[in-house]
Amino acid sequence: MTRSHPDTGIIVLAHGSRDPQWRAPIEAVADILAQHHPHWMVTCAYLELCEPALPQVLDQWNAAGVQRVSIHPLFLGAGRHVREDLPRMIDALRDQFPQMNLTLHTPIGENARLTAFMADLITESMTPSQA
Repeated sequence: MTRSHPDTGIIVLAHGSRDPQWRAPIEAVADILAQHHPHWMVTCAYLELCEPALPQVLDQWNAAGVQRVSIHPLFLGAGRHVREDLPRMIDALRDQFPQMNLTLHTPIGENARLTAFMADLITESMTPSQA
């Protein structure tokens, strides 16, 4: 989903999958952001296996005049893609789009609030006899 404002954009970045149902929670995050912040451009992008790819989004947004882009990786763990491939990709994209300010944030799974929330959800799912 993309909202119309030619200045600031948020990209919810995920790995990607050939299974279209896999995308539903990723797109739900972007939809909530777009609903709460209609003054931002908001969309999903994927590293592989589905579209749009990150370079495609940046190319479109560059043409639309977006100047600041905040990239939020929805990865629970920081594997090779996140530690090595993604920073190299962002560096190359900064060279390709020098007029855009690209900010790569830490993976969502490294946020202590998220890990605590996931633990709370698991705890809540346990019946009293299991707790």
